[in-house]
Amino acid sequence: MEKMTEDAQRERLEQQIRFIIEVDRVKNIFRQTYLADGQRKENDAEHSWHLALCAVLLKEHMEEDVDLLKVMTMVLIHDLVEIDAGDTYAYDAEGALTKRGREVKAADRIFSILPEDQGSYFRELWDEFEAYETADAKFAHLLDNFQPLLLNDASDGRSWSEHGVHKSQVCRRNERIPETSEIIWEKMLEIMDDHIARGHLKAD
Repeated sequence: MEKMTEDAQRERLEQQIRFIIEVDRVKNIFRQTYLADGQRKENDAEHSWHLALCAVLLKEHMEEDVDLLKVMTMVLIHDLVEIDAGDTYAYDAEGALTKRGREVKAADRIFSILPEDQGSYFRELWDEFEAYETADAKFAHLLDNFQPLLLNDASDGRSWSEHGVHKSQVCRRNERIPETSEIIWEKMLEIMDDHIARGHLKAD
């Protein structure tokens, strides 16, 4: 980046601060997944932090090499659109019909708060995550799907039970995980089968 004038640098900082304050609202967006102790549902900020930590820990299990910093940034920003669009539950078929439109509109607004170069970069990362084509995006999606499954496991399948979720729904949502990490897919199947046996997840 070329050297900026002091006024330009101050304006840049003001834009960054506006974004930082705006995205604090993500702490008030609650998901359908319960915390491991089952006491309450997690919010988007907690979810995103958890994914970033999981990225550091689980990178070694990926079939393809990934850019860890890029993936961490991707998972930290991927749900910021829910500030405007709201959380759409993974198995909400009706909500899924309007999800893309709501989230694109939100991405346009939220990332435009930043200085142009940073806003464009975040928007490109968000678009890459949504496209689910690159190794980095595949890893980010694996994290986004594996973490709630782990919390469902820890909380005795509470969210699955409340929503009457079927194994076929979970498998369909995660159908691309095997190409990203076979060992994690095997673990996911093991967890699902355990909760079918315990009556928390429907078998069909």
